[in-house]
Amino acid sequence: MVKGLSREGIVTAALKVLDTQGIDGVTVRAVAAQLGVKAPALYYYVHNKQDLLDEMGTEIQRRVVTALRGHVATGDWLDDLTAYAGALRAEYLEHRDGARTFSGTLITDPDVLKAQEPWLRRWVAAGVPPAAAFDATETVTAFVVGFVIEEQERLQSSADPSRYSPQERDRRLGPEVPLVAASGHARDNNQTRFERQLKTVITGIDRQLDS
Repeated sequence: MVKGLSREGIVTAALKVLDTQGIDGVTVRAVAAQLGVKAPALYYYVHNKQDLLDEMGTEIQRRVVTALRGHVATGDWLDDLTAYAGALRAEYLEHRDGARTFSGTLITDPDVLKAQEPWLRRWVAAGVPPAAAFDATETVTAFVVGFVIEEQERLQSSADPSRYSPQERDRRLGPEVPLVAASGHARDNNQTRFERQLKTVITGIDRQLDS
């Protein structure tokens, strides 16, 4: 064990590597270089890249938990789900390739998982079965991951401002498919579109529970 190294410091360095090099650049060797040590020095804390990604993903979920401490419960569990989706998206967007990097990682800190208990108690008390709460959370998480992956890919490949221009798309399509052209203009502000589509997902969850 190298003096001065810690799991927290390694994760911080890994997030810096992610932000500068993207997910493909995140390796134990690259993180060690960021810290000014040799790769073997990190193996006391992380055994391989997957361990490293798990620790990074755990830190992001820890930050989501912290962000949600400011959420005021209204008594409507769907409001809780909406707040969770917004907090998760915000944390993913803080980092390059955030959704690609952190989705599917193993939460290694039990306290992060235990933070779900008050929410689940509130939902079950409101009449939501635990299995339905699980499915709802998984569904919302999957929506956020997919939305943010697409959002970040577009942002990171948009050196040409006209690349995703609805007007340029209209020009390529021509006048023969006006409905296809019109549908493309629904791609408005990312935040507005996220809120609109999330509402559709939440509404579907609500109807499924009632069925």
